This record gives sequence, C-alpha cells and structure tokens, in this order.
Amino acid sequence: MRARSLLLLALCAASAAAQSVKIRPEVLTHELEHPWAIAFIGNDRMLVTERPGRMRVVEADGKLGAPLDGVPKVEVGGQGGLHDLVTDRDFAHNRALYFCYVEPGTSSGTSTIAMASAHLPEDAKRLEQVKVLFRAKPQVRGNLNFGCRIVDNGDGTLFLSVGDRFTHQDDAQKLDSDFGKIVRIRKDGSIPPDNPFLNRKSALPEIWSYGHRNPQGMTLGPDGKLWIDEHGPQGGDEINRPEAGKNYGWPVITYGENYGGGKIGEGISAKEGMEQPLHYWTPSIAPSGMAFLLNDKYGKAWKGSLFVGSLKFRYLDRIELRDNKVVKEEKLLQDRKQRIRDVRVGRDGLIYVLTDEEKGELIRLRPE
Repeated sequence: MRARSLLLLALCAASAAAQSVKIRPEVLTHELEHPWAIAFIGNDRMLVTERPGRMRVVEADGKLGAPLDGVPKVEVGGQGGLHDLVTDRDFAHNRALYFCYVEPGTSSGTSTIAMASAHLPEDAKRLEQVKVLFRAKPQVRGNLNFGCRIVDNGDGTLFLSVGDRFTHQDDAQKLDSDFGKIVRIRKDGSIPPDNPFLNRKSALPEIWSYGHRNPQGMTLGPDGKLWIDEHGPQGGDEINRPEAGKNYGWPVITYGENYGGGKIGEGISAKEGMEQPLHYWTPSIAPSGMAFLLNDKYGKAWKGSLFVGSLKFRYLDRIELRDNKVVKEEKLLQDRKQRIRDVRVGRDGLIYVLTDEEKGELIRLRPE
C-alpha cells in the first residue's frame, strides 16, 4: 500500500512537472522609475506610468520616450503617486484612456484618489482633454493603501478600486465614504442608474461593493465578472469577485492579524452578511496586478490561468482554477528578485510584467 501511494505521488509530481512551461524573460527596458501600469496603444507600442508622476511610451524594441506633457499634478509620497492606466475598449477609434492618481487636497497636507480621462493623439507626446471623472471622498492625510486599479467593464462603465487609506480602515464599512470600496461610474463621470446604493439615503451612489482593504489588482475574468486581489494586513491577502451591493468584511472579518501580531477587532474570519474570499494567502504575498491568460500562446497548460504579481516575495504567481477554486499555484520569475507590480496580456497574446524598483523593468515573457 505504501509503495502504491508513493508511486501515485510520483506520477502526480511528474504530471505537474510536465505541465510547467519554459519561458524566456525578455527585458524591454530597465530605465523606469517605480513603474505602475502598462497599456497597449497599438503598433507594438506601450504606455507606462511611473509613480513619480510620469507617463512614457515604450517602443517594441524597448526604446523609451520622453515623459508626456499634460499629466495633471500628482501628489507623490509613500505609496502614492501616479498609478493605474487603461485604454478605452474602442481606443483604436477614440484614442481615449483612463488613469488613476493621488491628487493634492484642498486643505494643506491632505490628498484624495482621482480618476481622469484623456485623449492621446497619434504622436503620443502629450495628453489632451484631461477631465477628472471621480474624486474619492473624503480628503485626508496619509500616504498608504490607495488601491487605484481601473477596469473598463465593456458596458460603458468603469470600475475603480479605492483603498482604506490605512488610518481610516473603519470607513470600509461606511457607505458615506469611498474608502475601502469598489466604485462604478460611467465614462463621462456620471452614476449608472443600476448601481446598488443609488437610492439609499446617506450612501454614496458610486459604490459598487464595500468592506475592502487595499485592492491593487483588478481584471475581468473569463466569466465576464470582476475579479480583484487585495492586501490584507499581516497575512490574509485575498482574491474576491465583487458583486453589486455586497460586503467583503474588512475590517470586521479577516484572515490576517495586526502588524507585529494581535487580533484585529474581534479576531474573527466569518460573519453573517459578509462574503468569504475566493482565496487567501497567509503569510501575505502583497499581491498587485492581475490578468487572465485566455489564449494558448504558452500551450494548453497555461490557458485559463490567473497571473498575480507578488510585491513582498518578488515572484509572478500562476494560479490554476477549477470551479472558481484555486487548485494549484506556480511561482515564476523568482530568480529576478524584483517586486512584480503589474501583469498584462498584450495584443500579441504574450504576458508583460512591470517590476516596481528604482530601475524598474518592463519584461515580455516569451515561451521557449
């Protein structure tokens, strides 16, 4: 019996090893300062944000362009600065894009999370027609837990993740604050008529879901639904699929603990009326950008996988899912020892990652 069990284990291990895909990391540039997001703007060109407040074009050969003009004033400090960037689904025709950043507040020392739209002309040297679509409420002091990921939902609306700003974690449960929320607005900044709290007194109409801590990865899944990853405190990082009007628990329930130890609140991980995560990590991996691979550029083994960057442990996590449950994780790019900030699938079907370093890299993963 023991021999049979060992044989079965060996066969399973061999099967898993056979599914592993060999990749060749191709560094397009290593001259980006704390890059945060990639967007593909056609003709093999990419637009990249840098946290200090710059956008730059990266050509297919890795040539790095000068910073674009027209970027609004960005409040830079701690984790804050210029963050996510996405192109409109009809970018080829309207040249529209959307970006998220930390904006100086109206009172000294305060700031807020803002999302703006802009037009990118063909020469890609400047932003035009910049319009702020959304500003998170309230304005507060602090430079941690901004969230700031964007998803074009494909129905004329945009999702934006807003972190709890660290010192305002209780606001994640309050519907009169944008902190700790996923918000949903139209592309002109107006509120969709089917938002879940539109007609609730004292609730902000832009809120889609609440009880989040610091969502730094967000994408649409193969099911067309919204998927996010979010930082827990010390442990308890989560993958969630936010649905309209639902409460994801922070800081009432969590699988993490206070920094340095000790329970958060009552120290519970479940409560009626609050959603459980699809998956959680303990210890924390500090997840960031996320993307699904829906093509077979890397063979059938990787098709359908979810890729999530780890800032803390400096690897790219390949996640296999079955019936919306995590069944396998594979750590990639560990030898590079760099914080993985963003993960995107390019128009060529290949995976691109950004590393959040002082000399950050844009890397294309080529299958061997």
